[in-house]
Amino acid sequence: MHTRRLGRSLEVSTVGLGCMGLSQSFPPFPDKEEGIAVVRGAVERGVSFFDTAQVYGPFTNEDLVGEALEPVRDQVVIATKFGWELSTGTPNGLDSRPETIRSSVEDSLRRLRTDRIDLLYQHRVDPNVPIEDVAGTVKELIDQGKVRHFGLSEAGVRNIRRAHAVQPVTALQSEYSLWWREPEEAILPTLEELGIGFVPFSPLGKGFLTGAIDENTTFADGDFRNTVPRFSDPDAREANRAFVDLLGRIAERKQATRAQVAIAWVLARKPWIVPIPGTTKLHRLEENIAATSVELTADDLAEIESAQIEAKGARYSEANQRMIDR
Repeated sequence: MHTRRLGRSLEVSTVGLGCMGLSQSFPPFPDKEEGIAVVRGAVERGVSFFDTAQVYGPFTNEDLVGEALEPVRDQVVIATKFGWELSTGTPNGLDSRPETIRSSVEDSLRRLRTDRIDLLYQHRVDPNVPIEDVAGTVKELIDQGKVRHFGLSEAGVRNIRRAHAVQPVTALQSEYSLWWREPEEAILPTLEELGIGFVPFSPLGKGFLTGAIDENTTFADGDFRNTVPRFSDPDAREANRAFVDLLGRIAERKQATRAQVAIAWVLARKPWIVPIPGTTKLHRLEENIAATSVELTADDLAEIESAQIEAKGARYSEANQRMIDR
């Protein structure tokens, strides 16, 4: 697989693997050995960039990723995240106090079976802690060799700039796909100006853009999508099938799948964008990786733009939306 660069110097595979779904949000989950097989299968197929977080599980996802990647640690880039109050083992609000960041990193290093975290994200901006204090604490950890690069997740322009002034930000992670293009308004221009990479999660619209979900689809108990208006409203699902139809037309011409065209579209936006689609199945992993070989022409891209489809339904519940910094 080809590589791309995030920030000044972090080289990663063109497509990474988002590992959250191996243990959170999208049940049913594979058992640990099956999850490890998916992660190691990704390495064997050229993926070098793996995304996890303390809160996924909580903790179990870092354990899984750490065990899976321990034999090939020097061949891969591991990203994880801090920023939640997890003293009871369940999320209890945001917490990016410096002392929490330091203890969180020690815990992540242990679970990931490593001596350094390649990319450390603040998972969500904590309104109670100045972003300068967060960036300064991560800078100390970088100076100590425990962290290599600093990242932010779902941060707005103001906080990106403030953090970057203290410790250069290597990457911003946020949702981005054909049906969620809000980052184009202010985020992407800011990242380009500052030389910060972009790591989109949910490039397949949490599965919707693959065409496998329609207005009659039901999700398992505990599935995150049950709380998302874009999925919980059957009318929104029916309206948003317009995206699936558009991708289907292009996929047929390209002899590709809808998922591959959706990922190829994200890759075509900027050379410093590295999507991290998640999966629990090796054949889907191979499908996602193959998207790097799908070349969208200027006419293909123009067709997508001219469709001017507007997604229906909010992408998060009100509670989750309140934690997004804009």
